[in-house]
Amino acid sequence: MKTIAIIAATALAVCASAYAGEGMWTPDNLPTKELQSKYKFTPTKQWVEHVQKAALRLAGGCSGSFVSSTGLVLTNHHCVNSCVMQLSTAQKDFIASGFYAKEQKDEIKCPEIELNRLDTITDVTQRVKQAVDGKSGEEYSKAEKSVKSAIEKECAGNDAEGTRCDVVSLYHGGIYDVYKYHRYQDVRLVFAPELAMAFFGGDPDNFNFPRYDLDMGVLRAYENGKPAKVVDFFPFSKNGADEGEMTIVVGNPGGTDRQLTIAQLETTRDLDTPHALLRLAEMRGVIERFRAESAENSRVAESDLFGIENSFKALKGREEALLDPEVFNFKRKQEAELRDYVNADPARKAKYGAAWDNIAKAEDVYRNLELPYQFEEGRGSFFTKYFTIARALVRGAEERKKPNGERLREFTDSRLPSLTQQLFSTAPIYPDYEKVKLGLSLTKMREWLGTDNAFVLKVLGKESPQQLAEIERAS
Repeated sequence: MKTIAIIAATALAVCASAYAGEGMWTPDNLPTKELQSKYKFTPTKQWVEHVQKAALRLAGGCSGSFVSSTGLVLTNHHCVNSCVMQLSTAQKDFIASGFYAKEQKDEIKCPEIELNRLDTITDVTQRVKQAVDGKSGEEYSKAEKSVKSAIEKECAGNDAEGTRCDVVSLYHGGIYDVYKYHRYQDVRLVFAPELAMAFFGGDPDNFNFPRYDLDMGVLRAYENGKPAKVVDFFPFSKNGADEGEMTIVVGNPGGTDRQLTIAQLETTRDLDTPHALLRLAEMRGVIERFRAESAENSRVAESDLFGIENSFKALKGREEALLDPEVFNFKRKQEAELRDYVNADPARKAKYGAAWDNIAKAEDVYRNLELPYQFEEGRGSFFTKYFTIARALVRGAEERKKPNGERLREFTDSRLPSLTQQLFSTAPIYPDYEKVKLGLSLTKMREWLGTDNAFVLKVLGKESPQQLAEIERAS
């Protein structure tokens, strides 16, 4: 769920045991009566606006917070890790030594970080649903894409550089909101501890002993070359929270899969997760071998390895849960109860009764598309920055000829500032490392799709994966 969420929890010490009441809500839909009843706290409109604007989204998906009136931003170390890596050199390895700007003039601009402050949330559900009413398949997809692009362009107006608008779907399409953000693209690194301190215990012990990590990074937002002037921010507390005190966490959470059907969970368990884990494991092995060749190779590939290991750890936990029979028995029970509820009423059954069967049919289609999609459209075949840049340039040239509502979503007017930032990034690219990654991904493409596959033949021609990677590096 791409939104700012608020999680309220309170720990009550009773007989040496701790209990917590938890929940996740969007800031425009808080359970105010429940908060007042349970915690004696009533969030006012002013309070909600304050915490909403003090919280930040890093465009890559992380959460952060303004912590000063001069644009200081606090976030996790892994959220600034890519910036630290991009600013490092063989002579100054900030991943190993850490970074600290003693004075404002020492702060260094991050090549690719964008900060988004959520200013307003507007319900556009009826407009979207009217646009797609009576449509299905490709016609539905085109209509939805068109209306989303139109809403976002209207929302940003003539200030696409400083304003970002995203139409988000909540509750599996039950609600559509347009989120209007203030965009900061001049973001500078202020502080990041060395990776060994931020990631104490390595993988996976940093998850087991987070109290010993210095898992933080500090950025600063700039506007017009000067530190941003911020009204809403979270000041530091010198004393911290008291025992039993209500704690509210504001952030940009990932999505939840609580409402996936059994058919969807089976696809995740049997197809998506095993394939992803295998590819990640192979990538990790090749990158580890590259890093072992020299200290510079180790530095260059550190950030990718960090991301791969974190992804592997998360997906491994997901796989273990999905392989637990009790999990599936519980989900089957939930689905059966919901289907019984729907089928008990003729009107509900007529409207929703076929949903599960339709989803199961769609999953059958997806199972045949998953593998070619990963290698033809995803990063499976082309794990290299060069291809990412090349494809964006080629597609962008074609997409920008089209009306805004007909373009692929990543090339709409509201998305172009972020894409431009990525394309004109000053982050270094290391040809020898890119050759290794491209050679690996091309090899896996041939292995997974087969030597006689039309796409494989089109990409490789008469070359081997290693030969083609060498040619691409030389060009």
